[in-house]
Amino acid sequence: MSRSFPSEPAPLELRDAARARAMPAGEGAGLAGQTQAGRRGQRLAGRLSGRRSDRLSDWQLWFLLVFVLGPLVVYPLARLVQLSLSDAHGFTLHPYFAFFSNPESRGVVATTLGILFASAGIASLLGVALAALLFFRPFPGARLVTRFLELFVAFPSFLVAFTLIFLYGSQGSVSIALQRLFHLDAPPLNFLFGAGGVILAEVVFYAPFVVRPTLVSFSLIDVRLVEAARSLGAGRLMVACRVILPLAWPGIAAGTILCFLMTLNEFGILLVLGSAHLVTLPVAIYSAATVDLDMPTAAAGAVVMLTMSLALFGLYRRVNRRVDRLPGARR
Repeated sequence: MSRSFPSEPAPLELRDAARARAMPAGEGAGLAGQTQAGRRGQRLAGRLSGRRSDRLSDWQLWFLLVFVLGPLVVYPLARLVQLSLSDAHGFTLHPYFAFFSNPESRGVVATTLGILFASAGIASLLGVALAALLFFRPFPGARLVTRFLELFVAFPSFLVAFTLIFLYGSQGSVSIALQRLFHLDAPPLNFLFGAGGVILAEVVFYAPFVVRPTLVSFSLIDVRLVEAARSLGAGRLMVACRVILPLAWPGIAAGTILCFLMTLNEFGILLVLGSAHLVTLPVAIYSAATVDLDMPTAAAGAVVMLTMSLALFGLYRRVNRRVDRLPGARR
């Protein structure tokens, strides 16, 4: 005995055509005309609604540009550039000449670049290694560690500096414990307030920023390629260098550039752990504006730093677009 199942509902056009064929000729033609007129009305209403939404989105864009981005972003940047290029007599490049001709400023730029490459370089290597461990060698609690790293990026940077002081400062818990354990006359740890402490704090804080994009790149790799390389006798180092890194390099590069960008603009850690002999570009700009009250020179330094940041950001966006074009990437 055969059982009949309810069929799927036919599309609206097929049902209307069937009803028109089942009716007499006059009524069927009238129904077909009404259906076509209804469809035309729906298409016209859709076009009008689309135009209305386009006009609304244009107005929203102009509102955002005029009332939000204008006062908060465009005007301050324009005022900053104008302040660095003018004085009481009009247009001048004197603030830039004063900034670059000052030996102290050149030393500040060299110190900034040295700390930048040391901190961001070590943080990038540590982030890639940690991402590889979490992805290719998962251990009990690896998911919890990943969630903690995602939460860690929401912490303010100076909190990491204070945490290191409480632990490894001259009066920190670890330093006092070592002093009591080995019966020392003075605390053995006294390295935080200087370049070493700044680099350590920035490495601890910015390494998680590299982990996330690297994990995303690893997840887009076809595991069959790795298994095929291993089945052909390739060792771990060869698989990592010949298979994994060429496929995952866009995400690794994006995370590394982001780490460099954020390390360049770091101020909180430097304010807490920096000493009088460790002056970087953000600290020099802050001192010129608040202590020396030399706003044109401070503006010139800020424009130089802004140019460096925009160059890194443009490079980051270019690499990030390559990540989006990888097979399996979410659109």
